[in-house]
Amino acid sequence: MNSQENKQKRESHRDLKQANQKPPGQIHEHDHRAKNPARRILLMFFHPATHKSRINIAMFDAVKEEEGITARNMYDLYPDFQIEIEEEQALLRQHDLIIWQHPFYWYNAPSLLKEWMDLVLEHNFAYGRKGHALDGKQVMTALTTGGQKEAYEPDGERRFSIPELLLPFRLSCQLCRMNYLPPWVVHGTHLLNQDDIKRLAQDYKQALDKLRYADLKVDKPEGHSYMNTLLKS
Repeated sequence: MNSQENKQKRESHRDLKQANQKPPGQIHEHDHRAKNPARRILLMFFHPATHKSRINIAMFDAVKEEEGITARNMYDLYPDFQIEIEEEQALLRQHDLIIWQHPFYWYNAPSLLKEWMDLVLEHNFAYGRKGHALDGKQVMTALTTGGQKEAYEPDGERRFSIPELLLPFRLSCQLCRMNYLPPWVVHGTHLLNQDDIKRLAQDYKQALDKLRYADLKVDKPEGHSYMNTLLKS
């Protein structure tokens, strides 16, 4: 697929999204939270092998058509890694909460996310003396691991916690003056059955719905290493 075909695919994806979804942040009048401002969520899904995915693709599918969420399958949009920088920057400006969803490959993210960060988070756009476009925006990582939660304890097999392993992302957000929230984490993916996957996908959907509303105390996450537990507190 050449660059022109990829661009047409992205434009088609955008047109379809606009046709099927209300503008980010729009709330039904009968919603009991209608008086509260709603976060506009930009969900970027990074998975290079969705045909092998079980829980990640189920999570993405559960939320991709939800109101107030702009959901983008980044490997589908950029299979050639030719990222449309201005388009991505415009999307960042338009949203309040950015979610990077991905499997935890080699204790990190798939390579397209790194490429995206390198190209899109430019000096004097995202950081630097003139770079204030992202000030105050929120970022959350939503990831899945094959290992159980106990493996990511000080005395566990991995020896480091998920928040510790995500420090480069937190520091990058700090440089861009964005608030990096506790991650949403699903552990032990290899042991999940279909009922588990359905339940966890619905949990994710409900979590993102809660995160849309600014009255939740997610801006001061002290004492919570995972968003999963923070939303239940």
